[in-house]
Amino acid sequence: MTTAVKEESSSGSRRLRIKIDARQYGILIALVAIVLFFQILTEGRLLIPANVSNLIQQNAYVLILAIGMVFVIVSGHIDLSVGSVVAMVGAITAIASVNWGWSWYAAVLLALVVGALVGAWQGFWVAYIGIPAFIVTLAGMLLFRGITLVLLSGGTINALPQGLVSIGQGMLPQPFGLLFDGRDGLTLLIAVVVVGAIVLAAQRSRHRKQRLALPVEKMPVFVLRLAVTGIGILLFAWLLSGHRGLPIILIILSALILLYTFVLRNTVFGRQVYAVGGNRHAAMMSGVRTRRVDFLVFVNMGTLAALAGVVTASRAGGAVASAGYMYELDAIAAVFIGGAAITGGVGTVIGAVIGALIMGVLNMGLSILSVDSAWQQVVKGMVLLLAVGFDVWNKRRQRQT
Repeated sequence: MTTAVKEESSSGSRRLRIKIDARQYGILIALVAIVLFFQILTEGRLLIPANVSNLIQQNAYVLILAIGMVFVIVSGHIDLSVGSVVAMVGAITAIASVNWGWSWYAAVLLALVVGALVGAWQGFWVAYIGIPAFIVTLAGMLLFRGITLVLLSGGTINALPQGLVSIGQGMLPQPFGLLFDGRDGLTLLIAVVVVGAIVLAAQRSRHRKQRLALPVEKMPVFVLRLAVTGIGILLFAWLLSGHRGLPIILIILSALILLYTFVLRNTVFGRQVYAVGGNRHAAMMSGVRTRRVDFLVFVNMGTLAALAGVVTASRAGGAVASAGYMYELDAIAAVFIGGAAITGGVGTVIGAVIGALIMGVLNMGLSILSVDSAWQQVVKGMVLLLAVGFDVWNKRRQRQT
């Protein structure tokens, strides 16, 4: 009897581990498959160094917005205003730096403050007045787009200062010159350091768990996971190093990904976000200040939307009233493709980033193949529908088992 129970428990544990692994790595496998698919269809043009660099720079706004949106969606809300906030903040940044003569870093600081205030405004209505986030942010989408049109009534604002333009377009210096058939030495060195840091951190984490008698991966799986991660980073760096070096925006994105991954996984606030999204009533009964969590989630989203606005204006070299159009849908799609649940309580920063990269690869691959923009929208819509459909089907299957 005992043996049977143990066998059943062991079998259940294996099934649980398989589900977790499938959810964690399935999205990454999908990204790799899509990259290989377009690499073949484009006859190798997708992964030329220039396209790899452009993939990061052109999709930086989606990555930034997706990081903020995952907090919003995990907490059980939605934000439809981020595209309009991007346009408004981009206009304010351009006005401050060009018309008012502010230094570029003062203009960026003003942009972030405005974004935080926008988030606080919307968070107040959602958290403390109780209006659904869908309605509040839909109103915000109209409000902030209208303000943008008023601010840019004279047309576009160009001639941004070089320091501001460098955020979205610039590259790090090349102090080591070009190595290995024209590859940037700094990019390769940073990649090696990053891989070494990942291996060291993983080993320390494994040893700490073993000392505490916590379950750890089997050594072959542990080694394989680190090997695949390291090879992937080195390959990406090798491709990136062949075109002008390391984009400045990639450094910013890497810092954001590390910071927000840590916040969501390892802080009290991150656990509260999951608790509120998973079961708001239970979180409230457990002492979680749900209104405060909702408020801070929207403040964070507004700040990151402002940063995306700065990056968008920097990338374009100016501010236009049409900036940010449909950005909110790109960010929401990236989060859902990345594995977030439509009911809240489930989602990761890494998953959202991978979802954003999937969207970016689809855009670039279809553009290289000269597919009409209308059909590109069709493809992205189907990918989003399939991702959400898979999530619903998976939840239903888990309830039945």
